[in-house]
Amino acid sequence: MANSPTGDVAAPAPAKGWLDSARRTSWVRLPVFFAALLAADIGAQFGRAWAIHHAPSGSADWASLGAALVLAAALMGLYVGLVRALERRAPHELAPRPLQAIAGTALGLMLFSSVFGLLYVMGVAQWQGLAARFDAIPMLSAAILAAVGEELAFRGGLFRILEESFGTATALAISAALFGLLHALNPGATVLSTVAIALEAGVLLGAAYAVTRNLWFPIGLHLGWNFTEGGIFGVSVSGGSAIKGFFSVSLAGHPVLTGGKFGPEASVIAIVVCLALAVVLLVLTVRDGRWLPMRRSAARATA
Repeated sequence: MANSPTGDVAAPAPAKGWLDSARRTSWVRLPVFFAALLAADIGAQFGRAWAIHHAPSGSADWASLGAALVLAAALMGLYVGLVRALERRAPHELAPRPLQAIAGTALGLMLFSSVFGLLYVMGVAQWQGLAARFDAIPMLSAAILAAVGEELAFRGGLFRILEESFGTATALAISAALFGLLHALNPGATVLSTVAIALEAGVLLGAAYAVTRNLWFPIGLHLGWNFTEGGIFGVSVSGGSAIKGFFSVSLAGHPVLTGGKFGPEASVIAIVVCLALAVVLLVLTVRDGRWLPMRRSAARATA
């Protein structure tokens, strides 16, 4: 033991308990993060539904949006609390990045618009002009809550912690597969839709996080895609009931192209378009030195 400046013998530093050590291990943090965030996301969806059901007559749309914003903020607060409690650090991956959120939202809008454009050129989609009315606010609220809740659970919790121990490739494969399997529970889901969600959304959104190391870019991308699909084109989003979008459109053709009851997300066109962008983002990830191989993942993530 070393002497203190006053000549007294310094007391030994208290040893870290097993809990402090375990808090920093992936095998403890991963199930805690993923289970807590996923359960909270599901609970938030029920909370939004409750707010809509109990809203005064004529105000259901605004109640939906208000509930979505409050619940999304609560989900972020839970994520921040988990990071501080289990990792003893500031959640840098959730630091405000408004430009990244805006860029992601715009990219999601353009991405789904390009899918619809290709379907239109192929004669699968028909554009029938502007809709007489539209349900943009309910779709916006649903898109906000889904984007925040699912990105915190799958990219902030699952992908990030897996990557620390097993590298980017493993984290990308496992998080994408589980993301697809989660959507297999949706109405109208098929084997094709499950594979499609895993490839086009799971891989793309994982790449969006990997290239920026910030959750706001994949949150914006997720939000922009969902809102454009349902709020602008008025087609089914992940098997949900189609609502009135800005445009009146219809899809006709083989389910491999239209996505069937699940919606255009289950179309091979959507898979190709999204995977093309994912490849670009992953190339940028490698170029910028953000791709973590397994043997160096833990050290790089800590740094």
